Amino acid sequence: MQENELKLLRERIRILEKEKEEIREKSAEAIKIVDQIKALEFYQAEMIKLQQHIEKHGKKLIIVFEGRDAAGKGSLIGTVSRYMNPKHYRIVALGKPTTEQTTQWYYQKYVEHFPSAGEIILFDRSWYNRAMVEPVFGFCTKEEYQLFMNDVTGFERSVSRQGVILIKLYLSVKKSVQSERFEQRRVDPLRQWKLSEVDLQAQELWDEFSKMKYKMFQKTDHKHAPWHVIRSNDKHKARIEAMKLILNHFDYENRNKALSFDYEPGIIVSLEDEMQMMRDTRPDLFGNS
Repeated sequence: MQENELKLLRERIRILEKEKEEIREKSAEAIKIVDQIKALEFYQAEMIKLQQHIEKHGKKLIIVFEGRDAAGKGSLIGTVSRYMNPKHYRIVALGKPTTEQTTQWYYQKYVEHFPSAGEIILFDRSWYNRAMVEPVFGFCTKEEYQLFMNDVTGFERSVSRQGVILIKLYLSVKKSVQSERFEQRRVDPLRQWKLSEVDLQAQELWDEFSKMKYKMFQKTDHKHAPWHVIRSNDKHKARIEAMKLILNHFDYENRNKALSFDYEPGIIVSLEDEMQMMRDTRPDLFGNS
């Protein structure tokens, strides 16, 4: 065999081996995705039972989803509500307040969407915009921010006394993971709409958001509506653990006893652990807090 032919044959073999490896990787990824979907569906089936329980007993449930941009709030809400009856739940994601709303009681635009008996309301961001986003970007005055921080626990206590069950979830994501997800949005035509001007500033303002997050946790965690921190660097694990957390708030009928409702370590963490992690990683920001 000629030397040139031998070189061509070796190159062809190299290309084929590379293609085989790519096929193996794609197959493994496809299997992983299928396994993840199956794992989610067990808990999504429990979410349907929970919804039926809330409807049957006339309960009123609000779940607040908070966290930085690209923390996974939207995808988690989609997972939680995927198979639920749309007649008995609503997703609320409010945009920029209207001129009229800016003259109203701050909570008014949120209270308008509160549940009736048998309903679940999922807030994709909430009144806690005033605790983080608005002060960082100057969308509220210092006085408005301070008034909110002083009054929000009283507001939530009142909501609780009116029979509304309020679950507050905070999705905590690393700065590097947020950056990766922003890049995915930038290059993916199906996700580009998610990348806003505010998102583009999120990395530069990371420390400012961290300070506001810490203050929010300090001032707004209380027994009527404690914060539940979910580390969402791994979206799949965060979705599973978030559904477990929501389900564990209720003693609903026909719970699947073969399913584990124990939390995986390191995904759902206590507020104290999250704040300690913040102090340990950035003592320059929180060392004296």
